[in-house]
Amino acid sequence: MRLLFVCTGNICRSPTAEAVMRAKLKAAGLDGRVEVDSCGTTGWHVGEPPSGPALEVAGVRGYDLSDQRARQIAADDFERFDRIFAMDRGHHGHLLALCPDGRFNRLRLFREASARQGESLDVPDPYGLGIAAYETAFEMIERGCEAILEEVRAELDGEPAPGAGDTHP
Repeated sequence: MRLLFVCTGNICRSPTAEAVMRAKLKAAGLDGRVEVDSCGTTGWHVGEPPSGPALEVAGVRGYDLSDQRARQIAADDFERFDRIFAMDRGHHGHLLALCPDGRFNRLRLFREASARQGESLDVPDPYGLGIAAYETAFEMIERGCEAILEEVRAELDGEPAPGAGDTHP
């Protein structure tokens, strides 16, 4: 199984989700069965490491993002990845516009499985804001990755995947 996390520039939210998901998969003994990556909808930061505040907040919580480098979504990502998680509705719309027919079922909003009743499905962009915004995003990402981990575990155990079917939204 292959999972892809997508935000705008691939220097805050999506690399954080990638690192958190990798750690959760490793702790669950599933790291050898699931590939994880991240990218951005834009090429603004291609080749750059995650932002300083993202590195700082992740580091305090025991996650290392330092080896990651930003990349932009590529056409073959829609073929390579089984699940593509948009960090907010803007990214989701961008991905829908790029997605080839027959692959729409791979696209999801990151917080679909973890948002509490009445909460937004978006992980707000902390870029350019203070540490508190990064901490808030990080908490949402941790909860989201835990929910995704449960779905992945169920699917690997042979239960049907959520949202099976390929319909255009």
